[in-house]
Amino acid sequence: MGPAVGHEEARGGALQTGLVAGATGLRLVLAPVVMGLVLARLDLLAAALFLVAAATDYLDGFFARHWRVTTSTGSFLDTTADKVLVTAALIGLVAISRTSAWVALVIVGREMVIMGLRGSAALQGVLITASQLGRVKAAIQFVAILVAILNLDGAVGPLGLDQWAMILAALITFGSGVDYLIRYSRVAVRQQASSEPGR
Repeated sequence: MGPAVGHEEARGGALQTGLVAGATGLRLVLAPVVMGLVLARLDLLAAALFLVAAATDYLDGFFARHWRVTTSTGSFLDTTADKVLVTAALIGLVAISRTSAWVALVIVGREMVIMGLRGSAALQGVLITASQLGRVKAAIQFVAILVAILNLDGAVGPLGLDQWAMILAALITFGSGVDYLIRYSRVAVRQQASSEPGR
């Protein structure tokens, strides 16, 4: 996921800021392209572009921290781009019966709920940073989608490898969503307590 941010001051130059923003923008541009390629069953090309898009997630976060050009807005757009990419790929995979609609619902539903909560927290001036579980979740989602795009369905017990990968991604996604809700609730309770009269 995107870098954790606690301030708005950008300390890098315009070129560095532009490169980081460009990496996020590239992910948004590639999302519908990947979905189209998945729908066309051009597996290798779809997988290659998805891998490029996924790699930009780690590159823009790394360079944003390295060049110290992180902002709250940039962090929000970074995570939003991840969600758009994952959602686009899942829509394509469900359409060609490469993954379960229920798995897609768990993953996309979690992302929508958490994005809404992050936006609500941000309006209150509260930034809830990504947890380690959230970062693991993103990595597993990317790997599972890549496996499904490549149609690696070799049997592993009662299910195919791609099915196991998607189930794991759904479970980790659900778990990270619960973790975020718990952390959000704690922050909300502390904020409410601090705003009470006499405190």
